[in-house]
Amino acid sequence: MIRRSICLVFALALTLLGGPAFAQSSDDDVALKPAEPDYTIVNLPTSLRLPVMKDEIRITHRFVRPLKCDSCPNSLLADAFGIDVGADIGLEWRMGIIPSGQIVVHRANDKTIEFMGEYSLTRQSGSMPLEIAALAAVQGAKNFTTVYSPSVGLVLTRLFGDGGAIHVDPIWTHNTNKFFNVHPDPNVTETDKDTLMVGVGARVRVGKTLYLTGEATPRVSGFRPGKTVAAFAIEKRMGGHMFQLNFANANQTMTFGQLAEGTARALSPSGKAQWYMGFNITRKFF
Repeated sequence: MIRRSICLVFALALTLLGGPAFAQSSDDDVALKPAEPDYTIVNLPTSLRLPVMKDEIRITHRFVRPLKCDSCPNSLLADAFGIDVGADIGLEWRMGIIPSGQIVVHRANDKTIEFMGEYSLTRQSGSMPLEIAALAAVQGAKNFTTVYSPSVGLVLTRLFGDGGAIHVDPIWTHNTNKFFNVHPDPNVTETDKDTLMVGVGARVRVGKTLYLTGEATPRVSGFRPGKTVAAFAIEKRMGGHMFQLNFANANQTMTFGQLAEGTARALSPSGKAQWYMGFNITRKFF
């Protein structure tokens, strides 16, 4: 069943990435889009297209010490806002393989690996109010050797000139409860194997190269432990780099399966969500 799900995901990815009905020119994909300068918001994907045979890397870094920690031996300042305590880290590489189509590989330091394909279906224009992209992904634990979890979804984007953008990302992820290994939840049954999420986010340009960003990923059905993951950030664009300082109520939410877990891994002993500091660094090689 798992192998069949993986095959279906990659079949869909190939269909999305190769559909001639939506063939588009990539001539303008190299040009900077000030309202949508990056391929992610904080954790959620955007619809930004990657030029053919160009690539980008992203480092995700989430400190494991919560900003408010009554049980920590040192103060937040003494721990340098969590820098001294360690972090959950991910390394991501993406490449444009056809016009409007890109592939992504993400590996987290808990040995979770996620493969994703994204294809742009529409561009925003006078007759089309949205940019729409389709995505298909699959992640696996222990260096992609077990506990596979496929995902399919859409990225809906509305650009507001050069001033910013709003994103809505409905994403369905299968086999999500197998990744939940913190503690049993009496409200979760064996039939709750899937999660439907509808991520929402926005990026606002507040200066020539300065942005404010925020997102939330409510789970609307299926497996829903913990609370909704939310994050906000300030980011600075410098040439081909994007530097983002972010704050989120979970510290391990860098793949779709991890987003489906919500804040379950980051709850305090009292059951309250805690906030963590982190950062993303992206570098375009074009």
